[in-house]
Amino acid sequence: DLESMETPMTIVNPVMGVWPKDAPEKQEEVTLRFVSGRCVEMNGEKMTPLKVLQTANKIAGRNGIGISQALENRILGTKSRGVYEAPGMELLAKALQCVYQAVLDRRSTALFHHLSRHVADQIYDGRYFDPSTRTAINAIWELAERATGTVKLGLYKGHAHFLALTDCPHSIYFEEDSSMEASAGLNPVSSQGYLEVSSVEAKALAKAGQISTESVWAKRRKTA
Repeated sequence: DLESMETPMTIVNPVMGVWPKDAPEKQEEVTLRFVSGRCVEMNGEKMTPLKVLQTANKIAGRNGIGISQALENRILGTKSRGVYEAPGMELLAKALQCVYQAVLDRRSTALFHHLSRHVADQIYDGRYFDPSTRTAINAIWELAERATGTVKLGLYKGHAHFLALTDCPHSIYFEEDSSMEASAGLNPVSSQGYLEVSSVEAKALAKAGQISTESVWAKRRKTA
């Protein structure tokens, strides 16, 4: 029945948790401590990697987190449909993402996403031991070296809400620089010169007739 696209994903009975509608009516807070990209502590208790995953599965599962449907692109060229449960992995990923957002710059973030996608695709294809996979994993661990911090999330009916990030020594987020108003940090007026420099190329493209303000959709309909 699951192969039919008219069959709802709720036909599946969760075994690692519950559907969001069946989760508790009260938000549950959970704190996770990461050191160099690895979760080493949950709710103040130091744990082994196995205990971390087991605990994360239990906590996230009872709050309806980590149930998803996917139409997968198989290696053979066909698609397959599945309903998956990964409550602990989704909880850990959500929390770790909060740390990465604080410590990685824009270029490192783009590289991290590219490498992660490559590793995921390689593992899906059964190519974990390929040279490119191993190289990408090494690069990821290099980027993860500074991913240290404590994240607090609020779990409620299938959602994980950010509550706080503390003890993150390598964070490049500074409140005084993030203000849109004058502050002790970066003066927003300073961005005017940057924008003027950035506009040089755009102005050159406009003079060369390479900039169009017409709706792309409307233009395609005219030529159809």
